[in-house]
Formats: sequence, C-alpha cells, structure tokens
Amino acid sequence: MQVRLEDLAAIVGASNVMTGDDVAQRRVDWMTGAPCRAGAIVRPADTAELADVMKLCHAAGQPVVTHGGLTGLVHGGEAGPDELAISLERMSAIESIDPIGGTMTVQAGTPLQRVQEAAEEHGLVFPLDLGARGSCTIGGNISTNAGGVRVIRYGMMRQQVLGLEAVLADGTVVSSMNRMLKNNAGYDLKQLFIGSEGTLGIVARAVLRLQPRMVSERTALVACPDFDGVTGLLRYMGRELGGSLGTFEVMWRNHYALLTEESGRNTAPLPTHWPYYAIIESLGANDDENAARFGAALEAALEAGLIEDAVLAQSDTQRQGIWAIREDIEGLIENLAPLFTFDVSLPIPDMPVYAEQLEQAIVERWPQGRIVVFGHLGDGNLHVSVSVGSNEPKTRHAVEQLVYGPLAELGGSISAEHGIGLEKRDYLAISRTPEEIALMRTLKQALDPLSLLNRHKILAFEK
Repeated sequence: MQVRLEDLAAIVGASNVMTGDDVAQRRVDWMTGAPCRAGAIVRPADTAELADVMKLCHAAGQPVVTHGGLTGLVHGGEAGPDELAISLERMSAIESIDPIGGTMTVQAGTPLQRVQEAAEEHGLVFPLDLGARGSCTIGGNISTNAGGVRVIRYGMMRQQVLGLEAVLADGTVVSSMNRMLKNNAGYDLKQLFIGSEGTLGIVARAVLRLQPRMVSERTALVACPDFDGVTGLLRYMGRELGGSLGTFEVMWRNHYALLTEESGRNTAPLPTHWPYYAIIESLGANDDENAARFGAALEAALEAGLIEDAVLAQSDTQRQGIWAIREDIEGLIENLAPLFTFDVSLPIPDMPVYAEQLEQAIVERWPQGRIVVFGHLGDGNLHVSVSVGSNEPKTRHAVEQLVYGPLAELGGSISAEHGIGLEKRDYLAISRTPEEIALMRTLKQALDPLSLLNRHKILAFEK
C-alpha cells in the first residue's frame, strides 16, 4: 500500500478503513466465493469523502478498485494486495424523488431493489430488472451498463440515466446531475462513465429516469416447436402487443429440463420435451384490455403453429414459479459445477447454429461436457453455461476459444451486458476494432494518466 491508512481514516473514520481478516472475510465473486485480497477497504460516506480519498490516492500513486454489490461475473471487483478497494456500501441514500418529472436522485451504493420499491411507492417504476436486484447497486449497474429482462421495452441502463456525478482519478468531482429529458448543451459527459467499469471515474450519484407503473402484468410460458417458431413468435407478439410487450426470454430445452425435471429444483409447468421455451410478458394500463389482448395473441400464435403448448400465470405465485426456472443460477452451479459462464450477443438468426455447433465442439473435446443456454432473445443476448469437469485456467482458455471464436465472423459481441473486467480483456479485439481500442486508451490516458482506477480491467495495464 502506497497511501497511509491513518490518512484515509482521518477522512472516513477509523471504523471505515478495513484491514486484515475484515478484508479477507469479504467475497469479491459471488459465484466462486473468492476472498478479497485488497490491501485495505475504505468506505466513504458521500461524494466529498470519496473525492478526498482519491486525492490522497492520486498523490501517493495508489491504485484502487471500486466495489459495489459485487454481483458481477467478469472479475471486475478483484483487487491485489497492493490495491485499495473503495466500497460504496455507505453511499446508499435515496436523496429525492420527483414524481412529476419522473426522476429519482440516488447515491451509487443504493441497491437496485430499494430503488424499485421507492419508485413503486410513488406509483412509478424503475424498469431495470435482473436476478441480482437485491444485491447489485446502482453504481455497478451504471458502470457495467446493465441490461436485464426488460431491455426489449425500456432499453439498457444507459437509457435510464439522466445525469450523474463522478469522481475522477485525481479527486476532481464532475457533477452533471441533469434532470431533464432533453439537454443538448455540449458533450453528454455522463456517457463516458456508463459502461466504462470504473476505469475512467467512480460513479458517486445519479439521476434516474422513472416510468409510469403499469397496473396489469400478464405472464405466459410457452413451448415452441423449433427456432423458426421462436423468431416468428417474437415478431408476431411484437406486432400484436406493440409497446405493451415487456419481456421475451427464451430457454433452450437443456436449461428448462435441467432446472425442472432433471434436478427437481423447480416445477415444470409444461412438459420438457420441446426444444425451446419462452417467457412472455405484457404490461398494460388496463387489466381487462391487457388480459384480453394478451390471451388473443397467444391463442392466435398457437393456431398458427408458432406455439405447441402454453400456460398463462393465474397468480403472482405462478408467475414467480415460471421466473424461478429462468433465474435459478444457483441451480446451474449446483448441477454443473465446476461451471464457466458466458454472456454474448449475436444476430438472432445465427443463434441456433451457434449454440448447436458450440455444443458439438464441447462434446468432441470433452465427452462428458455439457452446455446450457438461455437469454434475452428479444435483444440478441445469450447466456451460455459450460461444464467440462474442470475449471483449470488452461481448460477455461480452451473453452473460451470455442465460445468466443465464432463471434468475430458473426459480428457478435463477447459481452452483451456483464462487461469486460479481467475475464474478457484478452478477447476485446474480437468485438472492437484496433481504432476503437486505441481511442479507449486515449480516453483512459486523458482521464487517468497514472492508471489508478481499475487499472487491469477492460484494457491491459501499461506502466
């Protein structure tokens, strides 16, 4: 550590500078349970304290790693013994809600679920939603440009942020807390920090955009005969439901069957022999109208052969039962460990061949190997889990080659919504041109010339 801990304690208080066992007992990866190896953890309470901490670190040449909810899957929160972890857990205040303007101002350490609940109290909704909602934080959602299950209707996290405040590597506070939908006064500086994984600045506060709460939410689980049926159903439901189509999630049979019939972890609402299953949700302002429209669309799709079977949730319990199959990541870990997880995007028509060829390649190399596929099909995002019986680094590298290699020719991305972190850094060139990567380095050099902020993430650290 190059910064004096007593100097940090003078800013945030001695109880908010953690060392030794207090650091090691913290996990930096929820999937593997890997312990934190940072030299210390400091917990500022607000932007001012965060800025003062960064001023000290900048003067001492102290590299830092930002910690939010630590629910990421690309090792973005890993820190070495020579690095200081800055946890934003104390910066968790919901500062204000403007129900007329439809905005909420929050600190970056606020958990996503608290934001959702606070919006609902005012008859509004914060539309970003993902399985880690209870643990992930707004700052992490912003830094990774999180997606989730309602991107098809509301867009990524980038579309939910009106303004933000960030602390740069030298402690400079850039406050762009815009609350308006339209503001074309020069560069939109917040975009520098959304999706940059804490490498250009630490998000401290944000102004979030809220949406009207829909009183009607209809959910169905359907089985499709083939992938043409899936894509035909997506087009059909998009046309019939229009703006009320809120979710279109797809599970390959290998995911659906594993987490229901094979493992017994979840009840299967539909038989497990169909190749594809989709969760479809319609959101509306009038329950009778939404229910009638949704039911009619499903019936017509069934008659057209796009759907082989369907079940419509009749209660919130049934709805949760359907979603539990989709979100049972713990079940994947339990049944497939050791497990490699991937988050890719590619053109929708290429998905079935990509998944089929990947499975063939995995089994040819590891006869006991297995893959499981599900994802946000409406926005071209697939989550691929691979189990080959080993999690050795050389094995992971071999699996990564099979998963990422085909994406270059398909024009796909190695990361749809989880970010790059450490895990995907060496494959960035698959999805970004040399010119794009060079510009990323230029931005990094301009805002963080000493490479103090998440120095090994996204781009390789260069001394």
